Amino acid sequence: MTDAEIRNAFLEELTKIAPDIDPGHVGEDDHLQDNLELDSMDFLNLVTALHQRIGVDIPEVDYPKIATLALAVAYLKGRIG
Repeated sequence: MTDAEIRNAFLEELTKIAPDIDPGHVGEDDHLQDNLELDSMDFLNLVTALHQRIGVDIPEVDYPKIATLALAVAYLKGRIG
């Protein structure tokens, strides 16, 4: 997957879980919980959705590595390929 494909998949899954978030306004460094106000259950749902969509296991210790869009794209790209 390309960076753009990973980014789009991440944003699509994020907006399924939190439909009030406008993907066009999500900045590369917006923190999912601090800036976008995702609660812990929504964050876990996002982890599950990403696993199902992309096929990448994200262990709890790595959650900080997907805390922003930029971090998530880099992390997922590394885990996929």
